[in-house]
Amino acid sequence: MAQPIVDPMAGMGRKSLDSLRVGVVLLDATDQVVLANPAARAMGLLRAGGQPGVVSAHPVLRSLSGQVRHTGVRREVEVDLPRVGEPLGVHLRAVAIGGGMICIEAADVTEAHRVERVRRDFVANVSHELKTPIGALQLLAEGLLDATDPEASGADPATDVAAGRRFAERIQRESARLGQLVTELMELSRLQGAEPLPDPEPVSVDWVVADAVDRSRTAATAKGIELVVVGTRGLTIYGRDSQFATALGNLVENAVAYSPEGSAVIVSALADGERVDISVSDQGIGIGPADLDRVFERFYRADQARSRATGGTGLGLAIVKHIATNHGGRVDVRSRLGGGSTFTLRLPARPPDALEVSAIHEEIGQ
Repeated sequence: MAQPIVDPMAGMGRKSLDSLRVGVVLLDATDQVVLANPAARAMGLLRAGGQPGVVSAHPVLRSLSGQVRHTGVRREVEVDLPRVGEPLGVHLRAVAIGGGMICIEAADVTEAHRVERVRRDFVANVSHELKTPIGALQLLAEGLLDATDPEASGADPATDVAAGRRFAERIQRESARLGQLVTELMELSRLQGAEPLPDPEPVSVDWVVADAVDRSRTAATAKGIELVVVGTRGLTIYGRDSQFATALGNLVENAVAYSPEGSAVIVSALADGERVDISVSDQGIGIGPADLDRVFERFYRADQARSRATGGTGLGLAIVKHIATNHGGRVDVRSRLGGGSTFTLRLPARPPDALEVSAIHEEIGQ
């Protein structure tokens, strides 16, 4: 039966133990909790007993202590403990300290585990995305060789030339898609790195909007889509102009790609206090509620078949999110299936230093 915790330490020793960021749990010869510091409690390494004030150790801790007693050898493991939301990653180290007592140290490695999961998912996703165009290129190259081999085809030379041209055009499209994927992977990797942004400079919102619209004008014209620019002119945001152009350009390109022929895509810019909101609205297929929270994830596609048909890489919105975040802003989305979507970049209208000074003045009431 679990017993109340007995504190064998006092004075500065106990204070030092309580101040540690790592969890420490001391178990007696029957695996009852003798001592546990606040960090161990915060990690959820203790369980409530049947009586008030009585606790027992997490089953993983009891299992680990049993192994140490049985072998007499120190044990170290890393595990993910279930909890609401993200699992708790802990590195556990258990050592025998005499008298059948086991001391277990627990370090929180949740962030390291999360990064490792993201890395594994990223590698798997990149491998999958690269495999598709590379496989298509291989098949098309084989088809092109067969079509241009007189002995293999035996067809009319004019027919061979036409077939060869079709294969070459498809190879060109797949190569462009592969090149776009590699370029966006490099851009996303740079945005996620520790490289600091250069000093923010004033950027004309009119220029950013014009550049983004110009990038998509050819594709929009081909589908009969009208690109409409509305809102306030002469606004300024602060950061890196090329990154703002990339972020808004990605949003406009997506809007055109997912909009039906003959519809309209509206780009608007409005001042809202100390920020500028730049929105891109379309009349496209929309996004379901279950997908709204995930559209900014790398390689996530709400409609796999439609995304591949439009040539998307699944990285555009992730790039938009990181650019907005790196500049002290954010990107929001409102959408419903069949009712179109509106993506909004909310970016600072003042330099970061000015925003900090303003916040301080508000806090002290000046």
